[in-house]
Amino acid sequence: MKKAELVFIPTTGISHLLSAVEVAKLLLDRDERLSITFLIMKPRSDPKTDRFINSVSIACNRIRFIDLPKDETDPNDPITIFFSFIEAQKPRVKDEVSKLVRQSESSPDSPTLSGFVLDMFCTPMIDVANEFGVPSYIFLTTSAACLGLQLYVQALHDEQKVDPTEFKGSDAELVMPCLANPLPAKVLPFFMLGKEWLPSFLGLARGFRESKGIIINTFEELESHAIHSFSQGNTPPVYPVGPILNLNRDDGGGEESDKYKDIKQWLDDQPLSSVVYLCFGSMGGFRVDQVKEIACGLEQSGHRFLWSLRQPPPEGTMEPPSDYNPRDVLPEGFLDRTAKTGKIIGWAPQTDILAHPSVGGFVSHCGWNSILESIWFGVPIAAWPLYAEQQFNAFQIVVELGLGVEIKMDYRREFNWDGSENVISAGEIERGVRCLMELCDVKREKLKELSGKSRKALENGGSSFTWLGRFIQDTVDHLP
Repeated sequence: MKKAELVFIPTTGISHLLSAVEVAKLLLDRDERLSITFLIMKPRSDPKTDRFINSVSIACNRIRFIDLPKDETDPNDPITIFFSFIEAQKPRVKDEVSKLVRQSESSPDSPTLSGFVLDMFCTPMIDVANEFGVPSYIFLTTSAACLGLQLYVQALHDEQKVDPTEFKGSDAELVMPCLANPLPAKVLPFFMLGKEWLPSFLGLARGFRESKGIIINTFEELESHAIHSFSQGNTPPVYPVGPILNLNRDDGGGEESDKYKDIKQWLDDQPLSSVVYLCFGSMGGFRVDQVKEIACGLEQSGHRFLWSLRQPPPEGTMEPPSDYNPRDVLPEGFLDRTAKTGKIIGWAPQTDILAHPSVGGFVSHCGWNSILESIWFGVPIAAWPLYAEQQFNAFQIVVELGLGVEIKMDYRREFNWDGSENVISAGEIERGVRCLMELCDVKREKLKELSGKSRKALENGGSSFTWLGRFIQDTVDHLP
């Protein structure tokens, strides 16, 4: 029996690694011929990532992890992290893959290198795969529609000589094959609108076109329009194999585990579907002025709330948020007045919270993982995007899919944030929370139906199960 080795190269940070490992597990569960090696790039030590890798290594002996040598790049320069840093890893990746190939050649029982699976930010590694004569596949942690947007804007630039940075601040609307509705330019991702980011973004999109295929964390029933738009033959094959969720996240045990027990106890005491949950992702925090407006908006809404309150990192850095001391930043008397109806937390075990029957709405930054989790558990979203492609995701969930409501769809704050903040008023927040928690039965029913379809997609015979089978066929059955 031929054995095949896939080399996965995720980008830095744990969020993309979590999803990539879940894809790897799906592949290994489906085909015993496969083994998978992860090449891990870390610009600095990361105990959380190390702990996660260790737990996966113990649980599965067909996944191995190899740490690439650390690099002396500036971890607080976002462009360095995502692009220059990755480019600099190419010789190290080549060295490690050469060792794998030599090992395969020296032992008849060793698997044959059959391809690279690259994080969406790692398209420069296609050059390395080409040197070994194996195909490259992209693993996309965003939506199919976002892939369509990226390819559309890249073609607009390269073929029609349109400069997308001119859309910044524009009221223009763009019509593209991957969307059923015109897209307002104001929700275009920042990396298409900034001259310092644009060359790197265009390089990634061109890399997508060079790949052998694109694995997408979505499912056909959710994004049928976008997925069918790729069937014209002018893009690589797409494989919608999601929703890929890590529903058993390692909470680190100890103190964090105790925090969850406290959160669960509070949720257990709340009425069914009565709580609005607020969380803004692994990089989402707000300054004091905005915190006060959120507090006033929640109190005025009259709804019960569970709020993951985080302090943003220092200006110009990409450190993760930290927890506030709530009494230092919330309006005077707020905690006493809302003691029976609200709870302030820091770190949040998001999937456990969304799974709880007391949670009836989710104020979210609209990261794609969070959207998929909200659909899985049937919890509607109020969109408050911050950075990256989240404004586009907010448009998708509110307008294109009609599954949520808007707090402010074009709110924007970027990675290289200077500390300035467009403060959303308490009145806007109150309106958004009320609309969310009083969402009409038709939308809630639609979301419930989609939640069921998201689970069926992964079952034997489901759409994502079938697409994963096609991917395995295309890789393992065509070994070089």
